Amino acid sequence: MVNDKMKYQTYTFNPVQENTYLLWDETTLEAAIVDPGMWNRQEEQMLEGSIAAHGLKMKYALQTHAHFDHTYGLPFIHRTYGLKPIFHVDDEETYRQMPKMAAQFGLTLGGKMPPIEQLLRDGAELRLGTTVIRLIHTPGHTTGSASFYIPDAGLLLSGDTLFMQSIGRTDLPGGNFEAELDSIRNKLFRLPDETVVLPGHGPATTIGSEKRNNYYL
Repeated sequence: MVNDKMKYQTYTFNPVQENTYLLWDETTLEAAIVDPGMWNRQEEQMLEGSIAAHGLKMKYALQTHAHFDHTYGLPFIHRTYGLKPIFHVDDEETYRQMPKMAAQFGLTLGGKMPPIEQLLRDGAELRLGTTVIRLIHTPGHTTGSASFYIPDAGLLLSGDTLFMQSIGRTDLPGGNFEAELDSIRNKLFRLPDETVVLPGHGPATTIGSEKRNNYYL
């Protein structure tokens, strides 16, 4: 929890240990799920229980990018809450290729992937109650990788772009090492040092800490 209105809860799901985030505005109880990676019924029930306990009104399914470990729970989210994914326009092809990529890893997705709700561009804004969520296009891990910045809460959901003392891999289709470094240095590192970074894997960090301690940067 960061301020009086914007709350969040972190879950670590699936064999890849992916971080799924539940965000909500405490005044209106409007909520978003970011990168739903639920792998089995137990993980679905964990998320479902939290949503019910807080009385949340599910509004958005947000994707930092469209890799299978971050989208595995989308069929459940669509069936249960009627939500369809929202992500950067440049990751549309990655999303459509996810069943094929998952199969290459010997996996099947958790059901038919839902249709896309909305494709956003850099700087697009969404709202939970009166709280603004801004998409920052941060290509490198995938062509359409994005981070979601919540200025009023001092939060950045960085997906697989920036980790604590590391960065996302760039050796998969659409990855670009130099583009990722540029995204971090020229977009994310311009945010206030005290901004809390909630990454797609691993523990939370801050922008200031990564400026000082990240080996890659």
